[in-house]
Amino acid sequence: MFDEIGFIKDNQGEYKSRPCVHLDAYRWVKRDSYLPVGSQNLKSTTKAKLSYDPIELDPEEMCRMASEQPQVLANYSVSDAVATYYLYMKYVHPFIFALCTIIPMEPDEVLRKGSGTLCEALLMVQAFHAEIIFPNKHEAELNKLTADGHVLDTETYVGASVEALESGVFRSDLPCRFKMDPETCQFLIDNVERTMKHTIEEEEGVLIDTVTNFPEICEEIKVKLRGLRDIPNRVENPNIYHLDVGAMYPNIILTNRLQPSAIVDEATCAACDFNKPTAKCQRTMPWSWRGDFLPASRNEYQRILQQLETEKFPAFFPNGRPRAFHELQKEERATIEKKRLADYCRKAYKKTKLTRTEVRLSTVCQRENSFYVDTVRAFRDRRYEFKGLTKFWKRKAGEAVENGDVAEIKSAKNKEVIYDSLQLAHKCILNSFYGYVMRKGARWYSMEMAGIVCYTGVQIITEARKVIDKIGRPLELDTDGIWCVLPASFPENFTVKSTDAKKSKVTIAYPGAMLNMMVKDMFTNDQYQQLVDDTTLNYSLRSENSIFFEVDGPYLSMILPAAKEEGKKLKKRYAVFNIDGSLAELKGFEVKRRGEL
Repeated sequence: MFDEIGFIKDNQGEYKSRPCVHLDAYRWVKRDSYLPVGSQNLKSTTKAKLSYDPIELDPEEMCRMASEQPQVLANYSVSDAVATYYLYMKYVHPFIFALCTIIPMEPDEVLRKGSGTLCEALLMVQAFHAEIIFPNKHEAELNKLTADGHVLDTETYVGASVEALESGVFRSDLPCRFKMDPETCQFLIDNVERTMKHTIEEEEGVLIDTVTNFPEICEEIKVKLRGLRDIPNRVENPNIYHLDVGAMYPNIILTNRLQPSAIVDEATCAACDFNKPTAKCQRTMPWSWRGDFLPASRNEYQRILQQLETEKFPAFFPNGRPRAFHELQKEERATIEKKRLADYCRKAYKKTKLTRTEVRLSTVCQRENSFYVDTVRAFRDRRYEFKGLTKFWKRKAGEAVENGDVAEIKSAKNKEVIYDSLQLAHKCILNSFYGYVMRKGARWYSMEMAGIVCYTGVQIITEARKVIDKIGRPLELDTDGIWCVLPASFPENFTVKSTDAKKSKVTIAYPGAMLNMMVKDMFTNDQYQQLVDDTTLNYSLRSENSIFFEVDGPYLSMILPAAKEEGKKLKKRYAVFNIDGSLAELKGFEVKRRGEL
């Protein structure tokens, strides 16, 4: 086959060819479709992604149909081919070749490699252009000891938290009971001008001097908040919102100038030329560490090591001489040490594992070469650009359909697919920058950085929940957002009019503006340093914050089912409906037995 058509089987059992690209649609389904394992066959994927039912036949009937109803069997065969073709043309082809414009790999590799490998390939290219030497691949330290002398089994950081707070049916036309906090309402009233000014200038990029109706908007918000303050206990229709942080983890990385090489210790800072009392380049940030370790003390560990030094172990080759402990491979010695220590702990302590969680502090250098941060920022900005173009051409396609222009419809639809594929490709890589730093064998490895990102994200959502608790009812906490109900009389959307020709009208959602003000006050990085002159190594100091809440809603209703056990709530299981009655989001209900949709 290789001599005739150039295809040969590789060590993974796949047929590839040097002069020809072989894109397997099934590979895309497994890695990028986000379908449950039981629904990754062709029929289920076609139903989920192409929204039609392909022809299905009972396998038991196929042999009979081959002789009695060959036409039906032929239709079945063609149906599968057609489904595969349209699945490939709509999803696989534009997505993979969009990724190929970003990642320096051939399409076969881009389709088959994991997102961590793709992310590393991209970072190596960026490091090469920035003239940075690639670090060696990370190797885990064997039998690492804790500060108090226990042997670590595993260590990691505490990740994001998801929490279900309420269960039931919430509808925008069914009154809810609210208990407002008058002090919080007064605080919001006192900060209305500051909040709106920040939203208009920082988020929308409109100068406050060009706004023509600023006092009227502020007064309208204050009137509504005063009403809530004066009557804190109220029963009224709710507005259902999803308040989520846009691109949370990438924006936490950018705000705090986080990168693996910037996590430094005291020894590194002591040897640094910039280490002066006036320098503000050391930003201390907390993160939550969790480790499993053996109960045995350092002295007990040392005694077991001494005992192992006196023992002999089986030869590496048959009929060879027994080996001493120091002659074993490093990995082999670590395995034997841990096994012997676990056996000892089982007898002496009646347990082999203790778990400890603690908040640690790490120093983030604000003057480290920013190639990693610059790469994340470039991807985020490009993704926003492609997302905007996708919406633009979607709107153009709708206008073309109304006008009945066939050529324009085809052109607009094609551009919509291209830009949507590009923004999805950028999203795929953007989300990998955070997870990559904890990947086994990563060149840019940093548990501290991953921990800081997660801990900061949890703190943002926790603080937002405290605010929502006092002015409404939080229903469900996601990794990067909150589902909640607010009173219908709470300030909602306001249209800001300005003399700026490009942005003459801007709609601002007050719930999002209120939380963004909180984020600015509590999570702004006032130590962000930017290299101004690379010859004199002069840095400028500024405040940085690109973490913003976005408001989705209001929705018609939200259904959160109750758990069977008393006092428990079901996480990540809810259904949300739009105002027009269509399904906006379904989570947790779709996975049935064996992971089928």
